[in-house]
Amino acid sequence: MQEKKYIYSVVVPLYNEELVINETYRILKEVMDSTGEQYEIILVNDGSYDRTLEITKQICKEDKSVKLVSFSRNFGHQIAITAGIEHASGQAIIVIDADLQDPPEIILEMIKKWKEGFDVIYGQRLERQGESFFKKTTAKIYYRVLKYMSDVDMPVDAGDFRLIDRKVCDALNKLPERNRYVRGLISWLGFRQTSIKFVRKERFAGETKYSLKKMMKFAFDGITSFSHKPLKISTYLGFFISLSGFIHLAVYMYRTLFTDGMMPGWVIFTAIVLIINGIILLMIGILGEYIGRIYDETKGRPLYILNEKIGFEEDGNNPHG
Repeated sequence: MQEKKYIYSVVVPLYNEELVINETYRILKEVMDSTGEQYEIILVNDGSYDRTLEITKQICKEDKSVKLVSFSRNFGHQIAITAGIEHASGQAIIVIDADLQDPPEIILEMIKKWKEGFDVIYGQRLERQGESFFKKTTAKIYYRVLKYMSDVDMPVDAGDFRLIDRKVCDALNKLPERNRYVRGLISWLGFRQTSIKFVRKERFAGETKYSLKKMMKFAFDGITSFSHKPLKISTYLGFFISLSGFIHLAVYMYRTLFTDGMMPGWVIFTAIVLIINGIILLMIGILGEYIGRIYDETKGRPLYILNEKIGFEEDGNNPHG
């Protein structure tokens, strides 16, 4: 069967989104229909255990422009995005979460920029509504720390909501990293990039799937994938601690030999030992993060395992068998 040509592929990762998926589909369909061009919507079920899979199957049954990629278990948000991009056949690929915090209407502005010649158009958040002070503050700090530490120009306050050109998609699919930080990989690829600023809305329904533990892992993936600076910290800390130790020893000897004052030696010794051991453990942990990622790369396991796919065989677009 001859492959159907799509202009746009919309990739939507899903994990326990039964409360929002119907509304997300409705709004996305309205937005994409307004373009007047061929499109496909790829829903990626990341091992959901609620009714997400059941609902998406019904949507696929009623609308042949909607396709489903379903994992055998939960592999993570970044892997779900990766799978959707790998299965996309459009000339422009849009990635958007299902929670409707990133307004689908912005896609039309992204398309306009794409037609002007930009290869990557990413959404940049001016404000984050409905999120805690802790989440807003830590996110703001993280993006700026990552930008400072990385050798790649990382845009601040930009998530995975973006449009990428076909050639960017093809280049991204060739990258072999297993600990995926998709937005960072796209920045690393280069090409002509621009941003569209918007206000991130409160979640339509349900709860965020990013726990503190997942957020920490995500942050480590971003930093360790694009910066060696944490490894250099040990050199600087080692020099600083050694210098501080010599200065302290000189002060201690001076006070002992030339004044009547004497500092309790055991107190100082205990403090120094605790500080040094704490820093050693910290650096071992940082080294462990890098070594763990090397270990993941060497295992050579697939990024994800598919349980089923729906809608790809009908138009001949059937990647990965």
